[in-house]
Amino acid sequence: MVSVLFVCLGNICRSPTAEAVFRKRAAQAGLAVEVDSAGTGAWHLGALPDERAIAAGLARGYDLSAIRARQVVAADYGHFDLLLAMDHDNLETLKSRAPKTLHDRIKLFLSFDPQQSLVVVPDPYYGGDDGFEKVLDLIEAASDGLIVQLRAS
Repeated sequence: MVSVLFVCLGNICRSPTAEAVFRKRAAQAGLAVEVDSAGTGAWHLGALPDERAIAAGLARGYDLSAIRARQVVAADYGHFDLLLAMDHDNLETLKSRAPKTLHDRIKLFLSFDPQQSLVVVPDPYYGGDDGFEKVLDLIEAASDGLIVQLRAS
């Protein structure tokens, strides 16, 4: 079983969305995975995902209601096979905190969507509802690409 940790800044928008989307799509594909999400920051510990993320997810059949924000901890680096950052800042933060021997586990999530020209999942927090829809589009495509890659390996 492969284990995947999705990481953004506060763990209330992008990474919990990725957790819910990937969990459902992997299950539909018959892929056994362990999935979690976390933030590099600790501002929202224990909080539900952003209401807009929850609503956008539900509209597409993804349930984020059981997810609670948490911060990446040292044990995550050795536990998860993949730590997938939503942007460059979080990628660099993860690498700065991880043992160098585990850096190969840390990647940008959108690198799994070969059709995507963007390399980061934009943070929708300070924007409108359409930002959450765009995030879902990107996460669905990258999730499907990750599933293909995991099946091939």
